[in-house]
Amino acid sequence: MEARWRELGDELGPAKVLLLRDRQVELEGVVVVDNVACGPAIGGVRMAPDVTVREVARLARAMTFKNAAAGLPHGGAKAGIIADPGMDPARKQRLVRAFGRAIRTLVDYVPGPDMGTDEACMGCLQDEIGRAVGLPRVLGGIPLDEIGATGFGLAIAAGVAQELAGITVRGARVAIQGFGAVGRHAARFLAERGAVLVAVGDSQGAIANPGGLDLARLLAFKEGGRPVRGFPGGSAIGNDELLASDCDILVPAARPDVLDAGNAGRVRARLVLQGANIPATADAEAILHARGVLCVPDFIANAGGVICAAVEYHGGTETQAFASIEERIRENTRAVLVEARRRGVLPRAAAVDLARARVQAAGRYRLR
Repeated sequence: MEARWRELGDELGPAKVLLLRDRQVELEGVVVVDNVACGPAIGGVRMAPDVTVREVARLARAMTFKNAAAGLPHGGAKAGIIADPGMDPARKQRLVRAFGRAIRTLVDYVPGPDMGTDEACMGCLQDEIGRAVGLPRVLGGIPLDEIGATGFGLAIAAGVAQELAGITVRGARVAIQGFGAVGRHAARFLAERGAVLVAVGDSQGAIANPGGLDLARLLAFKEGGRPVRGFPGGSAIGNDELLASDCDILVPAARPDVLDAGNAGRVRARLVLQGANIPATADAEAILHARGVLCVPDFIANAGGVICAAVEYHGGTETQAFASIEERIRENTRAVLVEARRRGVLPRAAAVDLARARVQAAGRYRLR
């Protein structure tokens, strides 16, 4: 496991880095609690065979900024379990429970679902340690992946950004890279606002249809666990081709760093909504900005999930969660894009400055 995390540190964090190993259940993982100035840190538990300390640390910092930018009383953290999420369900449950026992005393970290984990995993963690968000309904939770909290927030961000991007959401052609818990709901909520899905991909390939994919049929097709490349309503393309699709809105909603210096110049969209966490490198964002492509940063655009989680954590309802997501993402997206234009800087620079100022202000109320 990579352990060169010190170089990622600065005055904000990380506050704690915990490396986990339990040989009995073959658990290997990491937790990074980046900053708790605003309150207990909320962040997802990612499960993937190639997750690294560096990735988790970067994601934890993104959560610090995301929670602060959203005005939540929570700091940022992230966890990673090095394993294949498609393993046997019984073994996966044992692994998640072992992870829970390993973080029992890490009380300033509240875990939530992320890539490779879901509400069932959070139910196991709640049973083990009594703290988790994104719980099943039967346990009093608001299942954020089921209701599409993050996808809903992306649609709200699109509505705010459309004028500055020179597009209109109604009639906009949308390409989504990653058709999982975030991507499929982003497609649904954008379609409700009149957008047309023209390309979509998952880990096994992608498809396109310039005339528009039948979203209802595609969603039903994916419910069966089948890869999108087998969907009969579109032509097979590569995931690299998907990023260069002839579209108005591109939603990278899969892994980190899918947009980089090598492919950012081929993006044809006018608006990039970052559905995944850290889906674009700094070089990619600079290239997109120079080409006039508006790129709404991850921790602004995709904050719907953690806003929902915070509402759940504090005893709120699903209705309150949707209202909070809409209010906070609408306000923050507008503030960041207006400030970026005023200063002539990348949207991420304006967003980081906003979030950092809030974290630093909260830190003044903490004992040194």
